[in-house]
Amino acid sequence: MGLNGLLIIFAQSFPRRFSLFKAQAGGRAWLLWVCAGLLAAAAIHVLPLPVAIPIVLIAPCLILIPLTPLTMLAVLLVLSPLRALIATEASAVFPYDIGQILLALYLGAWLVFHIVRGWPRLRLFPGPVFLSVLSICLVFSIGAWRGAFFGNWLTEWLKWAVIVIMVWHLSQTAASSWPWLVYAVLLGAVANALVGLYIFFGGSGADHLAILGRFFRAFGTFGQPNPFGGFMGIALPIVLALGLCQVERALAAIRRGAGVNRRLVFMLAATALCCALILAALFASWSRGAWLGFCASLAVMLVAWPRRLLNGVAIALVAIFIVAAAWSAGLLPSSIVNRLTTAATDLFTVSDVRGIHFHPGNYAVIERLAHWQAAGNMADHNPFFGVGLGNYAEAYERYRLINWEAPLGHAHNHYLNILAETGIVGLIAYVGFWLCIFRLTWAARQHPDRLARCVAIGLLGCWTYISVHSVFDNLYVNNLFLHIGVLLSVLAILHRQTTGALELE
Repeated sequence: MGLNGLLIIFAQSFPRRFSLFKAQAGGRAWLLWVCAGLLAAAAIHVLPLPVAIPIVLIAPCLILIPLTPLTMLAVLLVLSPLRALIATEASAVFPYDIGQILLALYLGAWLVFHIVRGWPRLRLFPGPVFLSVLSICLVFSIGAWRGAFFGNWLTEWLKWAVIVIMVWHLSQTAASSWPWLVYAVLLGAVANALVGLYIFFGGSGADHLAILGRFFRAFGTFGQPNPFGGFMGIALPIVLALGLCQVERALAAIRRGAGVNRRLVFMLAATALCCALILAALFASWSRGAWLGFCASLAVMLVAWPRRLLNGVAIALVAIFIVAAAWSAGLLPSSIVNRLTTAATDLFTVSDVRGIHFHPGNYAVIERLAHWQAAGNMADHNPFFGVGLGNYAEAYERYRLINWEAPLGHAHNHYLNILAETGIVGLIAYVGFWLCIFRLTWAARQHPDRLARCVAIGLLGCWTYISVHSVFDNLYVNNLFLHIGVLLSVLAILHRQTTGALELE
């Protein structure tokens, strides 16, 4: 690769630095910081802590909105998971949820910047990531005439339409500042992790979620532990990859004899703190699907980390052997082992839940299996196009098993849910979409910049996590699809940069 090509790629791989005090005219930056501090203090004093924590974290972001519309995106990603909390705790019913409102504000902020600063017009950039998301969105359009309730289809379909818009928009407007997209997703995850840990240690804990005698399953602002664990599992591979990148940079600086500068030390400490919080929250969710998904994502990241595939496979096999040996020797915590083994016993030995005796110890697993069977019944009667996207709950009464009356909104297995709602056509399209995303992310490992390569490996872990946890739950809830859309946008940018770098060689 030529020198100019390398400089172009590197210039697009690092966040732009700016000085807030220089950017704010008239030296009034101190006043904005005071206002942010007062807002944070008022939030802690007036609002419930689960609501106050995200607001405290986004208070400094409000100061930066005049500098870049990406700040509004950070606010969107931090506050949009409050949707479930607002819906259950608010005394009034709102026509739009907080994610829709903040998304409209972000797009409005970007439009204002576009007009005022005279930015170039966006083009229809048909990259492979954009085309992949657009294709799955078009396939899911079939559900518009299949479902009994058009509104249910529209709600689910719009999630994918928004992801299409985000990939198209962010892959062009944030191409030179994509790391800030990653940091914004992690900021949202840290905010929810803090809420989850607060719940785990007794704050707003529900009695039916009590665990280990004195703790409560963490559910953050999601209202349920499993999707909350899903959010933590999506973010954890990214922050792990960032941490390893910082370690690699520090070691490289030490080998050169240059020493480690303060900025790198700060980044390493901040990344380690974020990683510890998110990992602790993942454990506190007590979600077996989240734990299994994280283990799978970690294995894939170990395979992908070395440049040579065989080295990665060897490292992953050694890690798996060590875990298996620790399991066999009884070195792992007994509470975690029991949690996993009891679920595995029921999941792999029970093929038909009709007539199965259930009790508090196996109720959650048997209930999940009952909904899997109901989804299978829907697919048997509607094999090609399903009952309509978003219409699982509406069709549930016709296909449910005796003793299991509550539809719960979805089948607790996203693949079966897709099969039930969109049939074989939709399931093939969905699996094909993720296979394409995996292939594009694997190719992005060839990015010449260390940070970009590490993030690509983190994205591989992220997609692996989604694929595994989707066997047990639906992760496209509580506006979490917005975070997935941002990460897909990062992939689109990295893939375009990697392709351009390889062409320059």
